[in-house]
Amino acid sequence: MDLRLRLLAPVITLLAFASGAPAAAPTGDPVKLGFFMSITGRDASFGEAALRGARLAVDDLNAAGGILGRPVELVVEDNRSLPGESATAAKKLITRNKVVALIGECASSRTLEAAPVAQAAGLPLVTPASTNPKVTAVGDCIFRVCFADPFQGAVLATYAWKNLGLRRAALLIDSTAPYSVGLAEVFAQTFTALGGAIVASQKYSGGDKDFRAQLTAIRATRADALFLPGYYVEAGLAAQQSRELGLRATLLGGDGFEAPQLIEIGGAALEGTVYSTHYSAESQDPASRRFVAAYQARHGSAPVGLAALTYDSVQLVADAAHRAGTTERVALKKALAATRDFPGITGRTTLNDQRDALKDAAIITVRGGRCVFTDSVRP
Repeated sequence: MDLRLRLLAPVITLLAFASGAPAAAPTGDPVKLGFFMSITGRDASFGEAALRGARLAVDDLNAAGGILGRPVELVVEDNRSLPGESATAAKKLITRNKVVALIGECASSRTLEAAPVAQAAGLPLVTPASTNPKVTAVGDCIFRVCFADPFQGAVLATYAWKNLGLRRAALLIDSTAPYSVGLAEVFAQTFTALGGAIVASQKYSGGDKDFRAQLTAIRATRADALFLPGYYVEAGLAAQQSRELGLRATLLGGDGFEAPQLIEIGGAALEGTVYSTHYSAESQDPASRRFVAAYQARHGSAPVGLAALTYDSVQLVADAAHRAGTTERVALKKALAATRDFPGITGRTTLNDQRDALKDAAIITVRGGRCVFTDSVRP
């Protein structure tokens, strides 16, 4: 493909889709994209949202002519939210299904299981939402379309100090999750540098459901902030139990809170909770509005950030293939690394030398049983 056509291909595709112009039907052998997520198990809400976003992206690509004129096929593997399953899924997708790239996971711990497999095979892996810095440090085949925890942790700590006026923070950390441990570390460093105090640091193990002992110890410290860098199930349960114990500290969290089940589990106890995430369906960007409308028409609800990030992950691989003029592994990897100012649903994506995305953070506040967009913070 001529270099100018390589550069124009993704633009032409997007314009055709946006205008409704007919595209030639894709033909030939499909381009297979491997997708591994927690479709079932503890974190199934994450997997469901991601799968919806991925399938919508594949449908849009095929409606616009596919990848390099070939149809796109999404090959799905469920890791069941279990340790060790993501590496197995990655091996199967690469060796048996012959995928050209991997999309996954949302949890940093599970992406860290699969990343060495992809790196050893020289096959690109794009994670929609794994924010631990160790993920892309695995090697030059690993990419992410989301911000990383050094940014997210600093954003949360600064917002808590400057915008919420919080001064005494307690930490409730999942000691088994790299995401939780890393995010807590950055938050604590930034909060204390601003003049705040970390008055308690309590731990639990992923899957725990009773946090009353840890919360009772935190209550004695008179903390006005409770930072829980974990996932939505633990957040909802901890919110309920903290209110039952009379702990009135403002609950703070990261993108792991982003799931409809957060409110279902925590209910009114979550009122006033503040967390950071990657995207808000309230965005007025035209591309975002089209995505939200299509998602709502198909699923009857607004998309969460993970759905949008996964949509962008699939589209980013397609964009790289168009620029490379091939889906061959080495060329595709080089094209992904050269991504600059890609126009996605979650904003424009530029990948730095560490293959990390420079993206805004959205601040969400729970008000009246709804997760409401409050602010946006730029890198």
